[in-house]
Amino acid sequence: MGIIKMSKEKRLFGTFGVRRTANDILTPEFASRLAACYGTQIQGTVAVGGDTRTSSPMLMEAVKAGLLSSGCDVVDLGILPTPGVQYAVRKYYDGGVMITASHNPPKYNGIKFLDEFGIGIPDDMDLAIEELYFDSEPKRAEWHEIGQIYHNDKIIDEYVDEAISKVNVDAIREANLKVVVDCGSGAGAYTAPYLIRKLGCNVTTLNCQADGSFPGRDPEPIEENLQELISVVKELGADIGIAHDGDADRTICIDEKGNFVLGDKTFTLIEKQMLKENNGGIIVTTVATSQAIYDIAEEYNGEVIATAVGDLLVARELHDKNGLFGGEENGGLIFPDFVYGRDAVMTVAKILETLALEKKSLSELVSELPVYYASKMKIECPDEQKQPVMTQIAEEIKNTTDFELDLTDGVKILKEDGWVIIRPSGTEPIFRCFAESDTQQKADEMTEWGMSLIKKYKE
Repeated sequence: MGIIKMSKEKRLFGTFGVRRTANDILTPEFASRLAACYGTQIQGTVAVGGDTRTSSPMLMEAVKAGLLSSGCDVVDLGILPTPGVQYAVRKYYDGGVMITASHNPPKYNGIKFLDEFGIGIPDDMDLAIEELYFDSEPKRAEWHEIGQIYHNDKIIDEYVDEAISKVNVDAIREANLKVVVDCGSGAGAYTAPYLIRKLGCNVTTLNCQADGSFPGRDPEPIEENLQELISVVKELGADIGIAHDGDADRTICIDEKGNFVLGDKTFTLIEKQMLKENNGGIIVTTVATSQAIYDIAEEYNGEVIATAVGDLLVARELHDKNGLFGGEENGGLIFPDFVYGRDAVMTVAKILETLALEKKSLSELVSELPVYYASKMKIECPDEQKQPVMTQIAEEIKNTTDFELDLTDGVKILKEDGWVIIRPSGTEPIFRCFAESDTQQKADEMTEWGMSLIKKYKE
């Protein structure tokens, strides 16, 4: 059995960037210095974007100042989805910074740093930036070498149009689909309604006014937050409901009957379509994703590679292995020939194309997928206890059962009729516990069992 080890302790960074409460820890001074430390590493042209949070303009200005101070040129992309920045960096720039706290409540914000491919920077760069921040000094350019600032307000249209160019627009137009989209007042408000309309669909919008206090709903697209979308889909007899999180990198679907479609179902549906179109290929996902993804890969000549949890790890593996498609179970799908990151624009275009080409309803398409039942829970746990808890759980399973263990990320316990994974959050002081089995009761029982193991070793 491998030893569970978390990477060298990071002092600021989580799984992707730095996320904190705005203007408390995440002040302009903090953001500016951190950006200067990143700029010291990049020394090139850096794109900067932000989501719709009330604190984003303040933090964007601070980040731009820090980058300019380190001698980088800055291109201000304005307010747009995270994958819009990733798209821009991959095509035109040396690096990028996105100001977002994704699905977190409005008081939070965060800073995500990108490499030249538009992928979240690797661990060693996180650590190098922290070293400069805490133990050294970032580069400060001479007065005549301070960076220049530019603006690119055309990137959103280009990003949307390129996604459209990758799908069968005629088929989508002919299908005459009725779509309800809920952007949760996040950055998707600048892309989703326009994309869906350009694809020739009849679109109804909910919460598509940008507002950093998220008045319509919480930015996380979970079922309890999407009740309005569900009722409008049913009321209008729509073909599909679509919801995004705060920075529009994740997509959750509601079928024509008003049923909430789990993210791994969307993943499996698009995986099936991609493998059929390309006669197979490499699919990359995380250890916390459904067995259905493996079943579909087997049926359609695909190969699955599993990584630790984190979209940037999936993106990096897709880049390194020339993968076809990837993503996570939370509705974050990655199309590596477009953006090396979870991307809602391409996801929506591909889902609408699938409905049009298959000439079936979303509920029918989902019903044709392999059936597994999932259960998810979470529990608070101080960061310093996470490592000992995982080690003790792994030891107990190894010594008292013959279950298979996967320690790629946290502790995944594989039983004959399913699996349970216990893993620490990279952004919050909590453990998450997921299970999957062939009945809902078994999945629930396995999650309860996982939670009991955490409680047993947590102080």
